[in-house]
Amino acid sequence: MSNQRIVHLECGKSTQVLYVLGTVINIDIYKPSPPGCRSFEVTTSPGVNYSISDKQNGSVVTHPAIRWALIKDSLLRVTVGQVSSAANDGKVKITFYGDDLDKPVDKMTLELTAVYVSLDVDADRDGIVEENNPNKSSWMWGPEGHGAILLVNCDKELLTTSEPDNMDDKVYTFEDLADMSRMIIRTEGPKLMPAGYTLNLHISPSDKKKVQLFRHEISSVTSVLGRTKELTAMDFTKGHNKIIFSAEGLAFPDNKTATLVTFNLSVVNQQLPIFTDQVVLHFAPWIMTPNTQAPEEVYVCSSPGNEKFLIEFKKFVQKAQCKLTICPVTEHAGDIWMQDEIEFGYIDAPHKFMNIVMDSPRNRGLKNFAYKFLLGRDFGRIDVKSDKIADSLDGFGNLEVSPPVTVNGKEYPLGRIVIGSHLPIHPDGRKMVKETQDLLMAQSVQSPIILYSDWLHVGHVDEFMTFVPAPDRKGFRLLLASPLSFYSLFKRLQKEGHGEAMMFDNAYRDPIKINDILKNQALHERNTHVQHCIDWNRDILKVELGLDEADIIDIPTLFKPTKAKTHVGAYFPDMVNMIVLGKYLGIPKPFGPLINGECALEAVVRSALEPLGLDCTFIDNFTSYHIGQGEVHCGSNVRRKPFTLKWWNMEI
Repeated sequence: MSNQRIVHLECGKSTQVLYVLGTVINIDIYKPSPPGCRSFEVTTSPGVNYSISDKQNGSVVTHPAIRWALIKDSLLRVTVGQVSSAANDGKVKITFYGDDLDKPVDKMTLELTAVYVSLDVDADRDGIVEENNPNKSSWMWGPEGHGAILLVNCDKELLTTSEPDNMDDKVYTFEDLADMSRMIIRTEGPKLMPAGYTLNLHISPSDKKKVQLFRHEISSVTSVLGRTKELTAMDFTKGHNKIIFSAEGLAFPDNKTATLVTFNLSVVNQQLPIFTDQVVLHFAPWIMTPNTQAPEEVYVCSSPGNEKFLIEFKKFVQKAQCKLTICPVTEHAGDIWMQDEIEFGYIDAPHKFMNIVMDSPRNRGLKNFAYKFLLGRDFGRIDVKSDKIADSLDGFGNLEVSPPVTVNGKEYPLGRIVIGSHLPIHPDGRKMVKETQDLLMAQSVQSPIILYSDWLHVGHVDEFMTFVPAPDRKGFRLLLASPLSFYSLFKRLQKEGHGEAMMFDNAYRDPIKINDILKNQALHERNTHVQHCIDWNRDILKVELGLDEADIIDIPTLFKPTKAKTHVGAYFPDMVNMIVLGKYLGIPKPFGPLINGECALEAVVRSALEPLGLDCTFIDNFTSYHIGQGEVHCGSNVRRKPFTLKWWNMEI
């Protein structure tokens, strides 16, 4: 709302108005002037300032008791520099003169009660609600930016409550208020205030569904705005006052235009606002953490048949010095795919950090894991819901994020999200539900990339790509599954006289010779097509992540048709589908041919990754995960440390 306001005066009368510091009152002098008047003069009480403006001369700063010629467009602009000590103590008197310059014709008077009103938030993002920040009503990204931040309050402070804190209109503990954004109304006025003025705090109908505001009383905290309420009214009380509120986000935005919430504070008289102050808050985005971020906690399931895997996996996690949480069989109902059910991330504001787990709409046996094992104090949950029946691509093995990158001069300091989908020319193919994709797109800070993964039986991007840390270049390497590298390796081994060496020797299926694999022409042709699919994604990733060939490492992989024939799955345990814990890599044991006592596939991977300072541990997940179309990464999950960079300091 404009800080300018028109007030109409009448000759022979005194008009009383409430004036809000920082605004301008405009008074038309010409229209109410008596007939025959030629000039006028203005006198004011101390602290009341004015200027005269007209269309011809613009504004002219004046001094008391200066007479002015009365012309058609004369406009008096009045401001007050301090709060009134008593009601109506600010005076503006306008005296009119005709031909006799010593004899006044008439006069009109304005009496002002000056008050101070400010709606305040943490607009400079330092954790403190400063007073009347000039940038509080807008948002700007970057280290020199401004604008307050709002968190979705989706953790649970009390174990006795059944839902996240943002699901009701109650505040059960003072700790819950720490998750919210502080907002303050500050007012100053004389001890005796004019009657009939109220303070109205209001939001738009669309914003009321996104935010809830609590007012702090002496002995309680009450919901006053949001959900079903668009307006709350308060009396404009005398003296110096500070009314404290706390705002919580109710849901993560699902489109980019919904990331801002606006609160308006109006001074109202006779149901009309005479002044409006405004603040804008930006929802904190949900941020995923890439493999290059240090691990904090690892999650996996126990189930009949994966005892041997768990023994090896525990040793690996212990070596990486990470905390391990194991979901018992009684809690997952045979759904051992921990990666597919949840994705870890966080939200952050100057006043609060919160871990947030996103819960997939797949809703199989692990559907209650995030709710029962993770949701708690400072650990929130996003429950993605969809009317569409979830398919395989809705599992979060199909949701990854790159390390930070710079692409053609544009920085992505929090990396970029990677999602698998169908080819654009095949719109009827499988893809993530719209609700998940819309939510991810709306977070803005990790601009998603869409890849082609529908050629896989499961259809997840983690089946053909992952990222590992590196000490040089961009700080990481992209690992890509490569049938071409597999055939190149096996042809070399055959040429070196190892054609009779066996795949799967001492494994869980019938061994097969290198020679027999290489002479399977149908398998080779299918993997040629697979390589084309991976190369299609390779080209996208190089462009979207600003990668060179030296940033990519090809990992020998072989795929085979599944029962559906139209899709493929891993022929042997897919080594790209690994878990990354700092420099420690938990890699599916491939059961490749033994050459001089060493697995040839493991040797190739070691030679590619160990020079980067990475420690490779090959874990047997053949019966526990591989035969179910997954590997180590599919069956585990990692919560990682957040970025040190604050997202609001990004340049968008």
